[in-house]
Amino acid sequence: MVKKRLKKLRLRRVKKVRELIPDSISEKAMTLNPLQSPAEPQVVQNVPRITNETITEHREEVLKGARKYIYPLQHSKHRIVMVTLSLTAAAIATFLIYCSLALYRFYQYNTFLYRVTQVVPFPIARVDGDFVAYENYLFELRHFVHYYQTQQQLNFNGPDREQLIRFRKQALDTVINDALVKKLARQNHVSVSNREVDDRINEVRNQNRLGSNNKVFADVLRDYWGWSVSDFKRSLKQEILSEKISAKLDKGANAKADAALAQVRSGADFGEVAKNVSEDPSKSAGGDFGFAITKTNPNVPPEVVDALFKLKPGEVSDVILASPVIAGAPPTLQILKVTQNDGKTVSAFHIVFNLTDSSVYVNNLRKTNPPKTYVNL
Repeated sequence: MVKKRLKKLRLRRVKKVRELIPDSISEKAMTLNPLQSPAEPQVVQNVPRITNETITEHREEVLKGARKYIYPLQHSKHRIVMVTLSLTAAAIATFLIYCSLALYRFYQYNTFLYRVTQVVPFPIARVDGDFVAYENYLFELRHFVHYYQTQQQLNFNGPDREQLIRFRKQALDTVINDALVKKLARQNHVSVSNREVDDRINEVRNQNRLGSNNKVFADVLRDYWGWSVSDFKRSLKQEILSEKISAKLDKGANAKADAALAQVRSGADFGEVAKNVSEDPSKSAGGDFGFAITKTNPNVPPEVVDALFKLKPGEVSDVILASPVIAGAPPTLQILKVTQNDGKTVSAFHIVFNLTDSSVYVNNLRKTNPPKTYVNL
């Protein structure tokens, strides 16, 4: 077996050598008789010499033949990449132009554009060096539009178009104010945690103002405002931040509340202190609420209701930041004293100090450095 393989190998080598020898040389060799000495020495002409240079030239010829197929393929790939990049850039440019026209010229607020603004940070205003995102404006505007279209049956494409223009201006004004509130919060190290938001929701729900269960709560938000629960939390967080800014910056109200609490804790009569320093109409009655308070009473701030039901008769609370129960009213600082608590109703007195609304501080900032808007509503 080994001999056969060696024989085949030799035959292959001979064949390769024959292929390299020109035909003229082969014919000349056939006429030679190796057993006879030629009368004259035979001169073999045109025999190629195998050197490093000839090998290099041969390899280059082979590669040259292959390159004519490789280079066009490389060029086509490059062209495909360039065409793809060009088309992508053109598509992005067209998309941005369309969105810019829809937002800044035609003031569209549909769901598609709202989702776009959640991804692309289109600005709608510049406030004290910071941009206000267009998404914030649409978030505010869309819940107004949803409520008045679904609950009040207004037609913003017809006779109620002027109302829509007012809502646009109101939404823009709101997001500018919110941006300034956040700026004040950063400057004064004020923040609102998710826990505080959840606590406020629980307090309000205990008053039966947000539905009896999670599903009802979510349905009410969707049907009335077009909001999800996370949207509602976002809005509530901004509201709580504004209240905390009022409590932080109104040094006078804080000083009066601390002084009143100190008097009560030192043994002064709660009713007398209320008559002297309280800023609520109930001061004439010594701070008496004047009615039994239930857990679902909508006329008492939810923070106050929650605190009252945690107090035992005769106990006095710390100073509590209370949200307004009337739209447009400022938040308050309150000191509470419970006289009766049976678990279902509470009788109590309170001392109230009105806080300066955060809008006062915001307006001062707007006067100092007027905001720049990018829409002409």
